[in-house]
Amino acid sequence: MANESCDIPGQGLRVAPSEVPDPAQDIAATDDRGELVLAGGCFWCTEAVYRHLAGVTEVLPGYAGGSAETANYEAVCSGRTRHAEAIRIRYEPARISFGQLLKLFMAVAHDPTQKDRQGNDVGPQYRSAIFPLDADQRYVAGAYLAQLEAAAVFAAPIATTIEDMDTFFVAEAYHHDYAARNPGAPYIQYVSMPKVEKLRRYYPDL
Repeated sequence: MANESCDIPGQGLRVAPSEVPDPAQDIAATDDRGELVLAGGCFWCTEAVYRHLAGVTEVLPGYAGGSAETANYEAVCSGRTRHAEAIRIRYEPARISFGQLLKLFMAVAHDPTQKDRQGNDVGPQYRSAIFPLDADQRYVAGAYLAQLEAAAVFAAPIATTIEDMDTFFVAEAYHHDYAARNPGAPYIQYVSMPKVEKLRRYYPDL
């Protein structure tokens, strides 16, 4: 078995990303709402990964948790709001499932063992969190986190939380598709693009 650690600071994976198990529980395509909200550090990075997936029709960066009054980049970056930088993903359940998107969140898009940070991005706004939009999503997400913990595929405990969300606040326009529009930015080159390359390497079929 290949043994490969995550390419960002933290404890990361004990196994290669392709060896992270599929969710034992998933949502049937006929019952899948085709939308989910995930937070895994800077939304420039997670957005870049999910925009490359077949079956994903839209990825929007934004702020989950917290109130409308502080749902702006300057306030959220202070770390004093209850928001997390997050993405809202819309997808075609007949082509890619909720469970598959969760698997890529854990295996590729971020390091779920880091609490309130991703690498050098530190603060509760960079926490690892899943924001279920219905009871099915909450059940599958909880079951998958428990499954991964039992399988011990990570070198440290999973820090990902499952949180309630009343509203998703779409981020300012200049954040949308940021990685594609700013390929020369050092952050994009050294943090975002390695995750996209990891997706291409380990999940070329997706």
